[in-house]
Amino acid sequence: MAEYYTVAQGDHLAAIAWRYGFTDYSIIWDHANNADLKKKRQNPNVLFPGDVLYIPDREQREEPRPTDQTHNFVLKRNLLKLHLKLRDHYEKPIANAPCVLVVDGDSHNLTSDGNGELQLEIPPSASQSVLLIQDTEQSPYGGMAIPIKIGHLDPVDEISGQQGRLNNLGYYFGDIDGNDSPRFRMAVEEFQCENGLTVDGICGPNTQAKLKEVYGC
Repeated sequence: MAEYYTVAQGDHLAAIAWRYGFTDYSIIWDHANNADLKKKRQNPNVLFPGDVLYIPDREQREEPRPTDQTHNFVLKRNLLKLHLKLRDHYEKPIANAPCVLVVDGDSHNLTSDGNGELQLEIPPSASQSVLLIQDTEQSPYGGMAIPIKIGHLDPVDEISGQQGRLNNLGYYFGDIDGNDSPRFRMAVEEFQCENGLTVDGICGPNTQAKLKEVYGC
């Protein structure tokens, strides 16, 4: 039965769709009842607690085929990828570094590319991940277990989303609490200074756009 769902912290659309039995989250995202939310958030996997999604009924599809033959059916779905960028204290890529990425208990051996990037297709049910960079000589983070919360990044127009991005980029070290604190404003000022923006400590539209560009989402 169709219903409305209120987004909680850590939710992303791929996971929500999976829980409701949809293999393609775009069926939910593209529904007319979600048009306003789609316009506001733009990215279906960066939602905010309290957002309300309309979950339509699943449609049953019938394919007539003769019973005396074997038939192959191909399931089409949107792939969900975890994309990480590895940087050192000087914002230089940690390139060609062997890593172990553990997603919900499953280990994957990966190597960062020349830009320090890693990508891994993950199941929509994934919620927790841990990254271990094994190159102890190249990276100051070598041997350190870095926890990654999948789906917990808030939209960039929310203070908590700005804090999360600034934290991951090494500018902000306070709590991700959505509070416009002096520590948060200092982090914004530092980011603005290093990216050629007006330094006022206010994460307005121009700073948000630059933060989204630098962070990647």
